Amino acid sequence: QVQLVESGGGLVQAGGSLRLSCESSRSIFSINAMGWFRQAPGKQRELVATFISGSSTLYADSVKGRFTISRDNAKNTVSLQMNSLKPEDTAVYYCRAVSSGNVYWGRGTQVTVSS
Repeated sequence: QVQLVESGGGLVQAGGSLRLSCESSRSIFSINAMGWFRQAPGKQRELVATFISGSSTLYADSVKGRFTISRDNAKNTVSLQMNSLKPEDTAVYYCRAVSSGNVYWGRGTQVTVSS
């Protein structure tokens, strides 16, 4: 089992920044992939950014150049720095981990970007 706890969501004006963090209950060295997804009202959950196969990263085209995913191995934490936020970034952001073929989700954190 892997428990994931997200933090850092909130309300920000367009053009602003937020930083999300996801702490894992298990060492992230034992996790195959860990990253962030989001779900806006009425839309499907979509990939934002994730680590895959160690230090490799994958970003959605819509956030490239604005969002940066990082990891702190000592704290078992993966973070998402979000800059130049847009109203269309408004969503619930979920942390996801994949370990030994199992998928784990956090409860999500709301990000709201006002225009």
